[in-house]
Amino acid sequence: MGRTSRRTSRRTSRKRSKLAGRAVAASAALILGGSGLVAVNVYANADETGGRSPDARTQAQNQGGGQQASTISCPDVGNQLPDVPQGARAEVDRELAALDSQITDAYAKFAEAEDKNSVLGPLAERRRPTIENIRSAIDRDGSPPENLGGMVPCTLQADDDGGGGAQQGGVPGQGQSQGQGQAGNGPEAGDFVDITSVRPNVRKPRNQRGASRGTFTTDCGTNENGKFNPDNVIVAPGVSNGAHHMHDYVGNQETDAFSGDGDLANGDTSCRNQGDKSTYYWPVLRLQNGNDENDADADGGGRDKNVGEIQTPDQVTLKFAGSPVGKVTAMPRFLRIITGDAKAFTNGDVNANASWSCTGFENRQLKDKYPICPDGSKVVRTFNFQSCWDGQNTDSANHRTHVAFADRRSGRCPQGFRAIPQLVQRVVYDVPPGPGFAVDSFPEQLHKPITDHGDFINVFDQRLMQRVAKCINDGRRCA
Repeated sequence: MGRTSRRTSRRTSRKRSKLAGRAVAASAALILGGSGLVAVNVYANADETGGRSPDARTQAQNQGGGQQASTISCPDVGNQLPDVPQGARAEVDRELAALDSQITDAYAKFAEAEDKNSVLGPLAERRRPTIENIRSAIDRDGSPPENLGGMVPCTLQADDDGGGGAQQGGVPGQGQSQGQGQAGNGPEAGDFVDITSVRPNVRKPRNQRGASRGTFTTDCGTNENGKFNPDNVIVAPGVSNGAHHMHDYVGNQETDAFSGDGDLANGDTSCRNQGDKSTYYWPVLRLQNGNDENDADADGGGRDKNVGEIQTPDQVTLKFAGSPVGKVTAMPRFLRIITGDAKAFTNGDVNANASWSCTGFENRQLKDKYPICPDGSKVVRTFNFQSCWDGQNTDSANHRTHVAFADRRSGRCPQGFRAIPQLVQRVVYDVPPGPGFAVDSFPEQLHKPITDHGDFINVFDQRLMQRVAKCINDGRRCA
């Protein structure tokens, strides 16, 4: 896969907040009894006049009755495309990225509109020809899904109706606290929970005889280089700002929307072991302390309603683990894996997989809440990647069906899949306790914690990947 065009990756300066003097304002949250939250002003924008937004911008009210609709929910066309002819992939990916941009544009109008339903008709008119282009591209060499035409209309969704249920016209909900910036773009008080109030909930399959018990850890730093861009080379190759949110990158330093396999193979890496040129990336975490990054007026940043100070992780651990039921086989080079779903707030949680916790409490994992950690404890994001591979493909049209998760109880791969080393990615942040942070997201996803996700492209040297598999199968701990 060659490079057809070239641009320089956008980078922003990374500000490192100091714990001394780095507290969220008292107006940000009042914590009652260690778990109750009121009076949040989590996503206030630093340039708001008077520190308050007009009600029309913060309460997303529908016409009539004061019912609240917080966002736009559109069918995810990409998830419905498990099979796209190889010759149509590039065109389909561009059209899918266009659908995302259309929703972003519509959400900006939605945030300003008094009649929230008024954005739906024009959005449908823009989606219709784009979806038809997707159907036509697939139709030239294959059979498009029959239901594509029915995926044109979008609906409105209330903030308290997360998990994929769209509501035409909205339903009564908690809404956004007055004073939140970015037109009530989230998150809100209900998106946070005191981790000490959560019961332990982590269960793992027991290792069986013949399990591959070893691990291989690769050290690729914490993005001290400050490599960011709002691209997504897996989902939207060749499309600038395909993610509409900023990504942290460790590992391969060549990665942007236009990177082909050859570019990645020849790129520099931040990994200590130079045989690992893999790409590891995830949405940045921002602190809402009234300070903006220098991407406040850039794509993926303020233009896409992602504001605040980007936080450098305290620690990033990239560990490959084995299977509880047998040996693993080496990953193929350039295998692409996505874990989690950047659109889980509107899609539902079927593909939501990233989890949140706190150091000292990692037997308690959260999918749909941000954790409030006690003093001395740090925020942890954990990404468990799919550990089963179909044995043939390094990617698929929806970027999911070529890999799979092992059964949660038995640890076995689905029929026709084989176990590969499982990437477990752990990212730790030292941020003030309380609801003062959020991950970047598509604007209409309201910075919900359930939208967290991680992306990986395997660019290990083939000989090193064989060593990884052997180390895991031999039960050793290697690095």
